[in-house]
Amino acid sequence: MNNITAAATIDSVVLEVSDPTAATAFYEAAFGLGDRLRVRASDAPTTGFRGFVLSLVVAQPSTVDSLVGTAVAGGATVIKPAKKSFWGYGAVLQAPDGTLWKIATSAKRDTAPANREIDSFVVLLGVENVKNTKQFYVDHGLAAGKSFGSKYVEFDTPSSTIKLALYGRRAAAKDAGVPAEGSGSHRVVLTGGVGAFADPDGFEWEITPA
Repeated sequence: MNNITAAATIDSVVLEVSDPTAATAFYEAAFGLGDRLRVRASDAPTTGFRGFVLSLVVAQPSTVDSLVGTAVAGGATVIKPAKKSFWGYGAVLQAPDGTLWKIATSAKRDTAPANREIDSFVVLLGVENVKNTKQFYVDHGLAAGKSFGSKYVEFDTPSSTIKLALYGRRAAAKDAGVPAEGSGSHRVVLTGGVGAFADPDGFEWEITPA
């Protein structure tokens, strides 16, 4: 396993939206992610699946229900209702700006008082070739953590509050409950110390402003 470089951090996810004021109000009320999630104006054409899903991993089902409830109250659409499965409990939503969100826990029952704490914020990129894109990010200083061959990779970013994972595009869309077809802008930019570039699937990165 490669060692992650000190500069290879992910500081924030920037969503490009048509109405930044409305998007900011929605996300502050729904998830409260603070500076980890920012928005900026964009009218770049985009249709269908944008190639990524943002995931919030929490400790127990009541937290999933709470976050889903505030998001739906703010205008989110339910793509997959919250339910139990062999892996835990979760739901998939689409925010008013079009971004897909998966909210999930590996627990199947509550073991503590209800809360809204988020344990992990994960950016899941749906890519055409997981193996090649994995190597691209390793070459840019990220270390592969969990890896399941050419199907799934999660990078080891211990100094970041945001995690990065790769999944095949069709598998990512299927998991989210949407068709895999889509074109145009991804409408997302990742910022941090990894570098300024576009990856093999066109996902853009920027250096975090000083």
